[in-house]
Amino acid sequence: MVKVHVLGVALDAEGQHIILLKPVRDAPGAGRVLPIWIGEQEATSTLFALGGDTPPRPLTHDLMKTLVESLGAHIERVDVTRITEGTFYAEITLVTPRGPLILDARPSDSVALAVRTEAPLFVADEVLEEAGIPAELVETVSVEEDALDEFKKFLDDVDPEDFQG
Repeated sequence: MVKVHVLGVALDAEGQHIILLKPVRDAPGAGRVLPIWIGEQEATSTLFALGGDTPPRPLTHDLMKTLVESLGAHIERVDVTRITEGTFYAEITLVTPRGPLILDARPSDSVALAVRTEAPLFVADEVLEEAGIPAELVETVSVEEDALDEFKKFLDDVDPEDFQG
């Protein structure tokens, strides 16, 4: 397992949201970056947490954090464990009053929760090797700024009816 941090949230050429994970040991522009495609809501939630902003109402990941803490537990770590047929898998390790608990989870939710709780993030070496891209392909400065600008535009244009099923 390689310890990583969230480099940023970006949009790919088709406008799909990507979360970028980079090993903490690698210098800027060196090593590999793991792109994981995520949904718009998970991107929004992660951007809120990365920016240290508090939404007017709790988002799903804020609720998850509150539930975990209310039960006397805490998140010990998040691991992106494997990739199978293009789908990433993750685990959230909780420390509870009854002992450790490992939950199967989507990486998008796991990362959003880890950012909120400041839990360490790890990626399996095999996953980084298989799905990682060279770090020099990622513009580290503009990634977060572009994503933040896009998110602010989204907030300006969003209508609560957009979230009705």
